[in-house]
Amino acid sequence: MLAAGALLLAPAARAKAKLKIAVFSKHLQFVQGEELAKAAAGVGFDGVEIALRTGGHIEPAAVAKDLPPLVAILRRHGLEVPMVTTGIADAETPFTEDILKVASELGIRNYRFGAYKWDATKPYDGQLESMKPRLAKLAVLNARYGMCAMYHTHSGAGVVGASIWDLWYLMRDLDPAAIGINFDVAHATIEGGLGGWIDSFKITGRYLRGIAVKDFAWSKDAKGVAQAQWTPIGDGMVRLPQFFSMVAETPFSGPVQMHYEYPLGGANEGKTAISIPKEEVYIAMKNDLHKTRAMMAQAGL
Repeated sequence: MLAAGALLLAPAARAKAKLKIAVFSKHLQFVQGEELAKAAAGVGFDGVEIALRTGGHIEPAAVAKDLPPLVAILRRHGLEVPMVTTGIADAETPFTEDILKVASELGIRNYRFGAYKWDATKPYDGQLESMKPRLAKLAVLNARYGMCAMYHTHSGAGVVGASIWDLWYLMRDLDPAAIGINFDVAHATIEGGLGGWIDSFKITGRYLRGIAVKDFAWSKDAKGVAQAQWTPIGDGMVRLPQFFSMVAETPFSGPVQMHYEYPLGGANEGKTAISIPKEEVYIAMKNDLHKTRAMMAQAGL
């Protein structure tokens, strides 16, 4: 009987844990410490992606002094800290090892890095080869501290990682536990709205380490030039239900991050003083969070 019961329970035991959602603290730059924790928990987030970079909630030079107490405050409010966002480009970036050491000691295993640029005056294949040693050296440092560097995918001309295939080429010989991709589905849709975003998601494969969620729509500016304009979740053209169904078919386990780039009185830009009441920001965040959770639940995430 026990064996039969165990067999009946096996599928449930194998079910994947529900993905948790963190808010990028850039959009809560107008609150600090205890108030930051109360705001994130009050909206309903599972965690906070801490901006640990110049002008962020934590300055890189002060990581040893300021990160532990902030993480402690967030955790007291039931919030996780699945990752930090940094200005790290490679192992030579100032304070890189300090950041990895402190984050690792706190049990944080992921950090966002990247922002490589193409030099349009030089062949791209040679530039790719020159980037490989930089990533390899960073991967070695990450392995030492049990950390993973997640390259955030942006859109735009001259941006390494916009196509995402270039990241696959750069990372394909490296350990995905040390170097991975933070897939921004909105930026990927900007680069390939019909099917390119689907292919670029699939090529991430075992290097998919994080997912950033936001929405956008194309509109023309005053000069008649089409521009991507950020929107609340569900008001744009990102096929989030389809995307989450694709995620459900992978072994991805997080972290998922919510970004708020559409106009929110300066909160969208990381302003420390905003032009609208805080409550309006929190309502917008909560609406996007609820819509995202509903779509994820529909996909079984």
